[in-house]
Amino acid sequence: MQEMKQIYYNDSGTSFFWRKESELLTDKVQLIFRETGFYFSRHELKLFQCCIDESYLLNNCCDDCSLKNNCHKFLLKTPCSQIDLAVSMQELIAVKDLVEGTLFKINMDEYLNGEGMN
Repeated sequence: MQEMKQIYYNDSGTSFFWRKESELLTDKVQLIFRETGFYFSRHELKLFQCCIDESYLLNNCCDDCSLKNNCHKFLLKTPCSQIDLAVSMQELIAVKDLVEGTLFKINMDEYLNGEGMN
């Protein structure tokens, strides 16, 4: 029996719901980015999306730089106040895609299997 149901993935990570026995546990999302795993509620995942967006706005200054997104690392805050991640701009873009893709798939599946059903 499958122990998880994948939600979304990209080259930097994956997200999925755990299964316990035959029940799909949808109250929390397991998000794996690089070598780090987070087990977030949907609210925490949305907070993480806000942290990513804020970090992207503050650090997206690579347009005129010859190193183009590959130079330094900066801290990305997470909903866990004790944990920040050191990421480059490329990694930030990858985790942004991972979180946004995860939230999109969750919302789409809920709509299609909920109020979208006739």
